[in-house]
Amino acid sequence: MLWSFQGIKAQHKIKMENQAEIAAITDAVENYYFKGIYEGDVMRLGSIFQPGTFVYGDVKGQPYFKTVDFYLDGVKNRQSPKDSGKPFKGEILEIKVLNSIAIAEVNVKIYDFNYRDFLSFHKINGKWIIVNKMLTDVSK
Repeated sequence: MLWSFQGIKAQHKIKMENQAEIAAITDAVENYYFKGIYEGDVMRLGSIFQPGTFVYGDVKGQPYFKTVDFYLDGVKNRQSPKDSGKPFKGEILEIKVLNSIAIAEVNVKIYDFNYRDFLSFHKINGKWIIVNKMLTDVSK
């Protein structure tokens, strides 16, 4: 019986530690990723990506691949959702953390697209940074 109790206590401790990390990742996604995309602020958006990060996926059934620099250039050279007046909605669906790595599954509705993004994070020097982005267009 004692063993079961200790197991529950240990699981609770891990869960509590992850809550702080999940809160930090949530802040990064909401205040840098979503806000950067919405405002077209490439300085803000770029600050959450590790240099050299790749962006992979598909858009309307077509393969999509860019380096983060090319991705940010595209954000810079398009009208931001904020300036366009078109709807934008970013939503965090799930965050999973294990030690210094994490995955955030998010949904981004922008213009006529509805993207599902999988953002891979790594905690570097105490800061959660996106090290890989995968996306797919789930618009139907």
